Amino acid sequence: MAMTMHVDVVSAEGEIFSGTAEEVFVPAEMGEIGVMPRHTPLISRLKPGEVRVKLAEGGESTSIFVSGGMVEIQPHVVTVLADTGIRAQDLDEAKALEAKKRAEEAMQGQEDSLEFAKARSELVEAMAQLALLEELRKRAR
Repeated sequence: MAMTMHVDVVSAEGEIFSGTAEEVFVPAEMGEIGVMPRHTPLISRLKPGEVRVKLAEGGESTSIFVSGGMVEIQPHVVTVLADTGIRAQDLDEAKALEAKKRAEEAMQGQEDSLEFAKARSELVEAMAQLALLEELRKRAR
């Protein structure tokens, strides 16, 4: 029997995922972190990207988009506190493309302002959603 750990992914809106996993991959600011049971304790900030959970039952994987947040890793528990989180199957490519376009337009003519920083953040989030959608299409092939 494979070793497992408990994984929770939550946001201000509520619980997005809770279950048992063999592996978890999170988009840390300094790069992707792969977590297996008995991992050394760690806390890290997250950047926009995919949280990928390899489930203990059957080895299936589930993907969740997070816009950022924090991850706390303990030997048998991983907790992702996401700013916002969306299950991969609920991502909307048309909305992400529209958000990307709006952010690019908002950045035009703005330099070193709060509006520019906000638009840049929205652009990064939209691009991360689009990258995840593309990655999921590749995996489905």
